[in-house]
Amino acid sequence: MTQESSPSSEGGTRSGPPRSGPRRDGPSGAGGGGRYGGPPGLRRPRRKVCTFCVDKVQRIDYKDVGRIRRYISDRGKIDPRRKSGTCAKHQRMLTTALKRARLMAMLPYTADHVRGLMSPQARAMAGGPPPPKPERPPFRPAGEFRPAGAPPRPAPAPQPAAPGPQPAAPVPAGQPPTTEG
Repeated sequence: MTQESSPSSEGGTRSGPPRSGPRRDGPSGAGGGGRYGGPPGLRRPRRKVCTFCVDKVQRIDYKDVGRIRRYISDRGKIDPRRKSGTCAKHQRMLTTALKRARLMAMLPYTADHVRGLMSPQARAMAGGPPPPKPERPPFRPAGEFRPAGAPPRPAPAPQPAAPGPQPAAPVPAGQPPTTEG
């Protein structure tokens, strides 16, 4: 039993001229990878422009929270240059301004929903409020033990006082004893 191989099977050859170089579907290469050498259909996004350079900003102020808040992600991280489009010079200034605004409590270090996901112990380790203390059972004197849920024992009957002289109260240290008479 021998198997015949056809040109379309795994071991066959491809018909047609061999391809060489990048494939372009049109003069601009819009359909395929074109000049960028990627898979067909993917284009490189347009280069972003630094908004600080456009506005001719010399110094980014940490007190301008409305402006610098746009450069923090929804999780509270500082956006990278490739996402925000800032130039290297302004990205350094922006990072410093954001860190100063966080230090002055104008901006949060993390987002609210991320803080909600943390355990109370992890929140305390990060400098937040301490975890709530567990509920403590009511105080019971040392001589009285009973399991939880057991009915209370009746109090012992008071013993009648013995007739006779009453013992004197102890005198606090540093005071002379007083005599009654």
